[in-house]
Amino acid sequence: MSNKVTLLAVLVFVCRMHGAGATAPPLLAPDERYKADLLLIVAHPDDDVVIGGYLARASLDQHKRIAVIYCTPGDGGGNAVGNEAGAALGQMRIIEARRALASLGIENVWFLGGHDTPGQDPLRSLDRWGHGHMLEEMVRLVRLTRPEVILTWLPDYVVGENHGDHQAAGVLATEAFDLAGDRTQFAEQVWPARNRTGMSNLTEGLLPWQCKKLYFATDAFEDFGPYWHDSRDLSPFRKNFLDGHGPTYSNTDVSASRHKSYARLNAEQQLFYLTQEGYLATQAFAANDLRAFEYPMRLIFGKSLVGGAVTGDVFEGVSQKPAYSPPRTLPGGGRPAVEFEIGGPWAFYSGFWKVHGLDNLAGLIPVPEASVGFGHMLSAPLFIWNNTGAEITVKLRSRLPAEWIDKTAYDSYPVRPGEAYPLRVEVMAPAGGQDQWQELVWSADAGGQPVGVVRMRVLVKKSGGMTE
Repeated sequence: MSNKVTLLAVLVFVCRMHGAGATAPPLLAPDERYKADLLLIVAHPDDDVVIGGYLARASLDQHKRIAVIYCTPGDGGGNAVGNEAGAALGQMRIIEARRALASLGIENVWFLGGHDTPGQDPLRSLDRWGHGHMLEEMVRLVRLTRPEVILTWLPDYVVGENHGDHQAAGVLATEAFDLAGDRTQFAEQVWPARNRTGMSNLTEGLLPWQCKKLYFATDAFEDFGPYWHDSRDLSPFRKNFLDGHGPTYSNTDVSASRHKSYARLNAEQQLFYLTQEGYLATQAFAANDLRAFEYPMRLIFGKSLVGGAVTGDVFEGVSQKPAYSPPRTLPGGGRPAVEFEIGGPWAFYSGFWKVHGLDNLAGLIPVPEASVGFGHMLSAPLFIWNNTGAEITVKLRSRLPAEWIDKTAYDSYPVRPGEAYPLRVEVMAPAGGQDQWQELVWSADAGGQPVGVVRMRVLVKKSGGMTE
């Protein structure tokens, strides 16, 4: 009798273990509250104002779900209306950003906690932020929001008000575009939680996500007018450099839902940023003159996994079908025996664009550029690569415009085999004159044979802007 009872208990247990043919419940879908059609990734609160007219169009009239990531709270900026500065100012700017975006119907907003880093070198910003940590956070938010399109700052060194933090945001956004769909990158994010309803889960249960399109915006001066536009600053080397490189949207169009021009909605958005340049909007409304906000919004096409024209609409080709992009690596191939090239952010971007499939950006500003104030020093990093098996001596020569002074300490450099020699040329700009663009040239030769030429186009002006 006891054996029969035991056997019955075992059978019941086995049936329960196998569910008696029952079907498991479907997995929960990703949380739709955080789904985005467009993810904007910028550096500081108020960066969104630059493209505010397009954000209003996409959010209010195209009914696109928009999310925003700020890499910093803007804790290094100034305060136009009060004494608060540093971390306290950063907290104020967070509130300003949330209110400004809410006026456009945008609610999902994240701040990654990097520190505002004045300057124009993105590598300084990435170093101060903690490049790896920030990239992990950004990939996490891309997987959480599952955007169809990412819009960010242009990852390029462009004369204008092109903040190093802006460039760094563009670098991180591009990297996240390429990594978020790869389940081997930050794998703990896509590994299921041990018990999603329990506590102390270390893995996150997100899904890999491949965005479909990538676009850039720039705050270089030639993107603006009439308030930001200064005809004296126009470069003869790159006039209208945005034309034909992406879609253009009119800010004078009228919003169907708000019955106001996108320029007016953009100005209303800027009113919330009182600590920054909210006074520009206040003055514009007081004078009933919105020309400062009526510049056309020009975007730069980055890449697309779903086709579409370079100048077509941001969402052209986007559908519910998943996209996939294989990982890219630097192209192989032989290298010259001796190479002479520019270093710093210019060299960084040259490789960065190739790895991330952004070769089209190389044509935007084909010659490196910088700005410097009259009578100030300009410092440019250069590299000499010796890919031979013997030590070489490389001679450096400069060709400078009139009244420039070469302050470079050396003109001859010994380079060991298989190594690179980093050097920095120092030149002093003329003491005064008219604001103008000029070209500086350095050439190198080894054993009497030319090995390369580096050109830099420099805007010389009364104020050189941020630290180069």
